[in-house]
This record gives sequence, C-alpha cells and structure tokens, in this order.
Amino acid sequence: MNLDFSPEETAFREEVRAFIAENYPKHLTGSGLRDDMPPEDLVAWHKILGEKGWSVPAWPTEYGGTGWTPTQRYIWSEENAAVNAIMPLPFGTSMVGPVIYSFGNDAQKEQHLPGIRSGNVWWCQGYSEPGAGSDLASLQTTAVRDGDHYVINGQKTWTTLAQHADWGFFLCRTDPDAAKPQQGISFILIDMKTPGIEVRPIKLIDGGYEVNETWLTDVRVPVENLIGEENMGWTYAKFLLAHERSGIAGVARSKRAVEQLRDIARKELLDDKPLMEDFDFARKVSQLDIDLSALEITELRTLAGEEAGRGPGPESSVLKIKGTEIQQRLTELTLEAVGHYGTPYYRDVPDAGSNEYPIGPEYAQHSAASYFNMRKTSIYGGSNEIQRNIISKMILGL
Repeated sequence: MNLDFSPEETAFREEVRAFIAENYPKHLTGSGLRDDMPPEDLVAWHKILGEKGWSVPAWPTEYGGTGWTPTQRYIWSEENAAVNAIMPLPFGTSMVGPVIYSFGNDAQKEQHLPGIRSGNVWWCQGYSEPGAGSDLASLQTTAVRDGDHYVINGQKTWTTLAQHADWGFFLCRTDPDAAKPQQGISFILIDMKTPGIEVRPIKLIDGGYEVNETWLTDVRVPVENLIGEENMGWTYAKFLLAHERSGIAGVARSKRAVEQLRDIARKELLDDKPLMEDFDFARKVSQLDIDLSALEITELRTLAGEEAGRGPGPESSVLKIKGTEIQQRLTELTLEAVGHYGTPYYRDVPDAGSNEYPIGPEYAQHSAASYFNMRKTSIYGGSNEIQRNIISKMILGL
C-alpha cells in the first residue's frame, strides 16, 4: 500500500483545510461535542456541509455523495479532527441513510434522503431494550399489522438524543412465532411526533442528558414506513451496525488525542522532570501510537474495499474493538498524566472573565469526565465481546 499522498491529494487537503478555516462556525472552534450544547450547535456544521454537498462523503454519488476516493475521505476525517469539528451525527448519515438507499423503495429515498443530507431532519435509533442489548435478537417491542398500519408497543432504551429527533428507525418483532428470533424482526421508520410515543430522559450521574427511554404505546405507523421486506429487519440491522462500527473506530480523532497527550506529558512533571521522559509512561504512549498506526492501516484497507464495491464486513468488528480500546487507553493515560488535577468535576467550566476559576490547567478540566464517559464505547454498537464472537465465526471459521 502506497502511503504517500499524490500532488492531487495534497491539493485536496489544502482545499479542505481552507474550507474548514473559512466556514466552520467560529463560536464552536475547539469546543468539541458536548451533551449540553444547544441543538442548533450540534447540527450547525452538518447544515453548512449540506449546502456545500459534503455532508455524506461515503454515500454513492447518485444519492448525494461526493465521489471522493478512500484517501480523500481519510484526509477529510483528519482535517476535521484537527479542529475538533462537530461532525454530522451518525444516526442519519452513517446509519439509516445507507439502509434507506440500499434497501428502501423510491418513495422512501425521495422522502428521507434529502433531509438527512441537509441536516434539517434529526434521526434517532430504536434498537436496545431493557432486556435486549448485546443480545439484540431477544427484543420484545411488537408491531402488529392492522390494515394499512402497524400498531407498535414496547420500550426502547439508551435512545441517544431522542429528545431532539424528528424521526427514528426501530426494530420491532412482527412474527413472534418465527423459528429463530432473528427471523421475526422488521425495520420500521417512525415519525417521532406520532401519538403514543413518550421520550423519558435518563439523567446521568454527572447531570448530563444525552440518552433516553422511549416508550411506544399503540403507536400507529403506516405500512409504507417498513424498510424492505417484513421479517427481514435483522439483515438490514446487521448492515447498519457494520457501518456504525466502522465509524466508531475514530482513528483521526484518536491521532489528535495522542498528540494532545504528549503535550500534556511534556508539561506535567514527575520527580522534577517532564512526565514524557519517564520510561514507563513513554513506553505506554509509544505502544498506543503503534496500535493506532496499525488500526489506521486497517481502516484504509476497509475504505479501499468499500470503493471496490465490498461493503464493510467482519473487519468492521476489528475496527470497533481496537478503536474503542485505544480511545479508553487514551483517556486513561490522560487522567494518569494530569494526576490530582483530574479530581475536581466541572459540569460547566467558568466562562472567560468569570470570577470563578477552575483548579489546575485547562487541559485537565474534563479528563476524569472523559475517562468515565468513554467506558461506554466498548459496549455500544455491539459489545466488544460480541464483536470477538463475530470475528471467530466470520473470519476464523470457528
């Protein structure tokens, strides 16, 4: 694999860098994604990219994709990570969008894809249930046919940002008597304003609010909102999860985080010397960097396979496992580097000019919160234990 950028790719990087510098919202520069942000800030960059035609670079060009090569998409991710940009939320662009253009009918594509591209329609995911997380096929939410509608009853949980969602994609059981639980599930699009839907907040221990319980009580949904064939939803769900897991890897952002970690370790002292000069700590950072480089090559191979017409397969499980493990190790080493400065917790860091001052350097202010929050990454999108089962079956043939 040739890892050198061609002159055309270098020119593309300069074009992307200039566009981001000129158009990324100035008030969001460097802020990163936070659960307490106003909804309009979460989608501000998405809407700008939608106007430019760059919001869904991985989509086929016939549905609004950019036609970029894998290397160009890689460059795009790197340049956005460099400024900690708030990227389009994945529920529409990376999850349900590819399902709709791959398995939906023409009417569904015409209705939903433009709003996903533009960022004007917000989506949420209705997969997990209180008794069905990694064992998703055991879900109990039902969709019973009643004329030209489905009547849906059940409960979903961990519905991220559902409080803002216009639409949701839900897995529902349409055949309770199927021979295998996976065979009786359907993939249904639901307008979140439909009567009978109640979104209840799950307040996190830090006071944050990003996830919800979603209750569905006699929710009537038109049959035309069914994606593909009835009882084939498990096939579409697996397709979606492969796309989700590839995105979870977060290589570009982890590369940026490693550099930030090095900067912190050069400033923090251990026995009157920079922490980065400590052999044991430097060894852990170097090992992290090596693992990240290997993951980066794997991601590039996956992108190249997609360009050749091969959708993300079981290799997405490799990306998910290693990507999330690296993210967790990064936050762990960052917390180790800042030491006792990571102890104070700030829900809201004081604004510039405030009479309140945080304890310790700015880079330490969210280190503990990030460490604890990132424990979830090895669970969502299919737990890493489940991903290892997929690898053993699909790659190793065990």
